[in-house]
Amino acid sequence: MIESLKERVRNLNYYKYLVSVTLDPLRGFRETTVKFDFPVTALIGPNGGGKSTFLGASALAYGSIAPRRFFPKNNVFDTSMTGWLIKYLVIDRDIRKHETIQRTASFRRSRWNRKALSRDVNIFGIARTVPASEQKTFLWFARSSFDVGEATIEDMSADTLDRVNAILGLDSTYKALVHPKEGSLQFLGATKNDDSRYSEFHFGAGESSVLRMLYTLESIPDHSLILIEEVENGLHPRATLRFVEYLIDLAARKKAQVIFTTHSPEALKPLPGEAIWAVLGDTAIQGEIDIFTLRTIKGYVNESKLIIYVEDDFAAKVLEHLLRLLHFQLRFAVEIHTAGGFGNVCRFTTEHNADPASRQKAIGFVDGDVGEDTCANEMVYVLPGNGLSPEKHIFLRVKDRLEEIKGLLAVKLGFPFEKGDWVAEVIRSITELNTHKLYLRVGERLGFLERSVVESAFISTWIEKIDLDDARHILLSIEHHVTDTSGNLT
Repeated sequence: MIESLKERVRNLNYYKYLVSVTLDPLRGFRETTVKFDFPVTALIGPNGGGKSTFLGASALAYGSIAPRRFFPKNNVFDTSMTGWLIKYLVIDRDIRKHETIQRTASFRRSRWNRKALSRDVNIFGIARTVPASEQKTFLWFARSSFDVGEATIEDMSADTLDRVNAILGLDSTYKALVHPKEGSLQFLGATKNDDSRYSEFHFGAGESSVLRMLYTLESIPDHSLILIEEVENGLHPRATLRFVEYLIDLAARKKAQVIFTTHSPEALKPLPGEAIWAVLGDTAIQGEIDIFTLRTIKGYVNESKLIIYVEDDFAAKVLEHLLRLLHFQLRFAVEIHTAGGFGNVCRFTTEHNADPASRQKAIGFVDGDVGEDTCANEMVYVLPGNGLSPEKHIFLRVKDRLEEIKGLLAVKLGFPFEKGDWVAEVIRSITELNTHKLYLRVGERLGFLERSVVESAFISTWIEKIDLDDARHILLSIEHHVTDTSGNLT
């Protein structure tokens, strides 16, 4: 599904779609563009970094959203709004059948000027998680004199119920009490699998939020735009991940577009790198960037001695194992962060070291398949690989030496030493070297072992028994930037 959705965007195969937003200028941004290369986009970054700014700017492309919804103006404090400009590249087949359209929204002479487009836009703000008992709107349902009267009870569709329960990990039946005298106000109730019943007054914040959002989202027209503030608000991390998976499915089923802000690492796990944008106050960076990495770019780090940027989780795991096995004390002197690709490793390393507020140095390690690309930064090193990614390089090195290390590898994988021949046979049967599925495939054929277990076994075996010299060379590169001339940790 992920690849087909990326292909749909590349081919502009949408009836209505927001292709990109450029702020030039707006608040701290100058000529800063976010491209929506995937129909579900996550905006991440520190508080005050501008995530909601881009979310609101996206909404202003469409006439159904009043500018004051995201950009109200106070005559005392908001004196810098004059001259704000937002540029849009959009698809709207009602206006132009085969090409994209350019539009702008600008704030001049104390008012917004725009030639807005028509599209169904749904906004879910932070207030969605305020408990029903704290909302005056719902207190009418808590009166002792409350009478169902003309109200009707609506069942939620079976498909919607299944999706709600899948996200929340529950097994409940939900209904909505709709009263026409209160403006068709909907008040929710639940029946659990033990037949006990409870009203929305006793829902968890996340339960109510997910129910109401899905109740709306399952009825929206195709090609809609959905904007969500802090998608994880009120949700358990696992429910957050499942909710984002649901949004991807919704985008596929309804050709919808979703943009959300988040501080949650779980919200990013189902998304490809093209779908993630880090918004940092005056710039926006695309890629699979770990949320905890962001604070290092602006100098928000702990009392570590050195920041290390790597491309992805596997490279981070290589360095963590290497430090733990060869120099345990040094592990506590460094912070390792994934940057989401070669270009970001180079960029983050350079920007961190150029920031006068940074108290630590930063170095980077890029994958061995870097090819002809160069970083032009002496603080960025290349991991061993001979033109291969670390995943493939370590797998093939271990595979080449299986006869010598098969018993040890079996033990590291949780099997008896005597199972070495079987483990070796399974590994030799792996011929498809897909970087992202390599260790997953090994785990499946070894009885569905966790990928992380397989990766750790291969990495530690590679360090200890196969390429110890390469591992020590990496260690020396790190140690050089952490220790003083006497060899002590600085």
